[in-house]
Amino acid sequence: MADPRGFLKVTQRVTQPKRPVPIRLMDYREVLQRQQQGTLQQQAGRCMDCGVPFCHNGCPLGNLIPEFNDLVYKDRMDDAAARLLSTNNFPELTGKLCPAPCESSCVLGINQPAVTIKQVEAELAEHLMDAGDFTPCPPERHTEYRVAIVGSGPAGLAAAQQLTRAGHTVAVYERDEAIGGLLRFGIPDFKLEKQVVDRRLAQMAAEGTIFRTGIEIGTDITWDALRRDYDAVIIATGASVPRDLPVPGRELNGVHHAMEFLAENNRVVAGLKQERSIDAAGKHVVILGGGDTGSDCIGTALRQGAASVTTLAIGKQPGTERSENHPWPMMPVLFEVQSSHEEGGERSYLASTVNFVSDGDRHDANNLNKVIGVTVAETEFVAGKRLPKPGTERVIKADLVLLALGFTGPEDSGLDEQVSTEFNNLGNVARDGYYMTNADAVFVAGDAGRGASLIVWAIAEGRACAASVDKFLTGSTTLPAPVAPTDRAISII
Repeated sequence: MADPRGFLKVTQRVTQPKRPVPIRLMDYREVLQRQQQGTLQQQAGRCMDCGVPFCHNGCPLGNLIPEFNDLVYKDRMDDAAARLLSTNNFPELTGKLCPAPCESSCVLGINQPAVTIKQVEAELAEHLMDAGDFTPCPPERHTEYRVAIVGSGPAGLAAAQQLTRAGHTVAVYERDEAIGGLLRFGIPDFKLEKQVVDRRLAQMAAEGTIFRTGIEIGTDITWDALRRDYDAVIIATGASVPRDLPVPGRELNGVHHAMEFLAENNRVVAGLKQERSIDAAGKHVVILGGGDTGSDCIGTALRQGAASVTTLAIGKQPGTERSENHPWPMMPVLFEVQSSHEEGGERSYLASTVNFVSDGDRHDANNLNKVIGVTVAETEFVAGKRLPKPGTERVIKADLVLLALGFTGPEDSGLDEQVSTEFNNLGNVARDGYYMTNADAVFVAGDAGRGASLIVWAIAEGRACAASVDKFLTGSTTLPAPVAPTDRAISII
């Protein structure tokens, strides 16, 4: 363990510093900065001798958190990083993007601020980058088996790296022009600079993983053809179907799904596209949905020069402390101030969207009316349903409306017709206890089988699915399987 009295001597939780708001709004570089080594050691030293480390259960990957905290406190960064890599393929991703369910289950968090586990993980990933220690780990021997992975998000990449290192020939298919899925085109650079992804992909390519971009399975190559060419197929396409809002005015020009806005902007930032067709510059932007995607839209709209940004959430504002419905060690729903919220904009709760307002005299090139406002009303709860309260309507000015309402499940992409893959009652690809679908040798991992969830769950499922595929092909496996498949999108400890 770390300092036995560390949590008594250092009671303050100190997180990573951030670049000043006026400066970071001028570019798309990452907001978070490095933490000084001495401060990092002090924070790692707060990890206590809790007897039963519930953080292990809180982390879907089963990261050995007390062990790497102890090593960081002792300034044994190489050993700490090795301990982290033994359970997590991509700490540089989870350290930046994971909402840290491990911290919610930290024993110290019962009556003090939890240990900064996520921050320690992020710094260990930075340590690896500084040392240039993304050393390729090619297999000692190759098997005769070939595996195709469809989708290059965190689940697909984790499965690919595990199976490649097990000696199989692995090809990752991606319909976009570059590998990474939402890591590449969904998450803004101010949260994840894409050189971080590229560095890991270079390691994987050196290990032997094959990447094939610009190919949509089900259209360019049929699923049947893919199954004939490979001994096993993993569906890791994510849950990319956005939840819509069927209210009057939805068809108006200027009302878009959030991912249309974010993906296009990421392509412009990366130089893959020259101009934006959805631009917030000088516009009054209204974002529907108060989650991570909505927060990403805030930061992106402000960097594009929006005149104003308003976020509307249909539910109540979460509290700042645990509710009775989310006792420790469950992951609570709390009011969160992300970096984008610090940069500007307004947040409104209990706001139900009634309709989108148009100006009949304003049309675009396709002769569609343009949106000029959003009619909202106060949310009231009737028989368990959230409904707009009559008589409380008001109009918010809006030139651009972004729907950040979550996702309903994976795209069909020919699975139903070509493979006869079954879907469960949640709209996800159905699977058994070993990640296999009803189609022989076809597996599913990550959001495609789980529903939209956390990046740490995607990596954990990718690793576990790889173990199932390896056992299916060879009869046994030494690959770790951190989690069993579940239909639940939210982890319950």
